[in-house]
Amino acid sequence: MVGMSADMHDEAAGALVEICHRLSDHGLVVAMDGNVSVRLPGGNILVTPSGINKGMVTRDDLVELLPDGSLRDPATVPTSEIGMHLRVYAMRSDVNAVCHAHPPFATAFAVAGIPLDQPVLPEMVVHLGDVPLAPFAIPSTKEVADSILPFVETRDAILLANHGVLTCGEDLYEAYFNMEKVEHAAAVLYRAAMLGGPRTLTADQVDRLRAVSKAGYGRRSGGL
Repeated sequence: MVGMSADMHDEAAGALVEICHRLSDHGLVVAMDGNVSVRLPGGNILVTPSGINKGMVTRDDLVELLPDGSLRDPATVPTSEIGMHLRVYAMRSDVNAVCHAHPPFATAFAVAGIPLDQPVLPEMVVHLGDVPLAPFAIPSTKEVADSILPFVETRDAILLANHGVLTCGEDLYEAYFNMEKVEHAAAVLYRAAMLGGPRTLTADQVDRLRAVSKAGYGRRSGGL
């Protein structure tokens, strides 16, 4: 914890545990699925451990890594998806939290090979823009980190083919809220398809949405 107070560390740990419990409570992960991390002010990374249900994670379970990915305590075991988190942090100095989950509707789109790239919901256009689909990669391998490479620098949410969703943000809450937004959009689009298909916003409407959005209202508008 060099360069940061114990209080700051405890605050980050508390927020990470809270986000884990929210993911579980809202059905965005099941069993041992999912992983969450936060970059600490000193540069170290606090991440969820391997093999623990997110609804049962406590502060004592969390694993701390140095910026290069080495373990602060060699006896601890971080999530097997840590490589994906490290890739995001290495490429995005503005990102301080990463969330990976398997939300049912969004994961259904990922399994069907369908990106969330239709301009339908104003909130998505302004906040996240299109959510691309990364190619399939074997979970827990370097392939997953490589699969998101084309999208990391310009997207805060990515569908992982036949796997789940990755979101990131300036802090843990933004990363988690981005996960909620992606799942909500996927659920709406799924239901709209049963009603004859969504009516997408026109290019002019998208431009107007961006024009009226105030600075800070949405971090990125992606490629829509």
